[in-house]
Amino acid sequence: MVFRGPRRMGRPGLLGTVARTAVITGTARATSNAMNRHAASKQAEEQERIDQAAQQQYAEQQAAQQQAPPPPPAPAGDDLVSRIQELVRLKEAGVLTDEEFTAAKAKLLQS
Repeated sequence: MVFRGPRRMGRPGLLGTVARTAVITGTARATSNAMNRHAASKQAEEQERIDQAAQQQYAEQQAAQQQAPPPPPAPAGDDLVSRIQELVRLKEAGVLTDEEFTAAKAKLLQS
């Protein structure tokens, strides 16, 4: 057996301190990396859910637009004439005043 001298008690030497610091740093880095990977994974899953919901909503809107009935046809000239005739009847019956008749007729002619 080789005698290496008296063993020191108390604080570790420089090499022991460096080794301990390296272990602590490595553990902290590994923990930090694991937490970052976990957070990134959760964010990726959440983004995937958001993307799927947006795609589904877009598809539903497209389907609704395709199923929507076409707009009604523009009123024919005869319809305009019949509406003006109805206004004349209302005016003659005393339901509309001259001003109301004129305003309603102008509104019909503008549309």
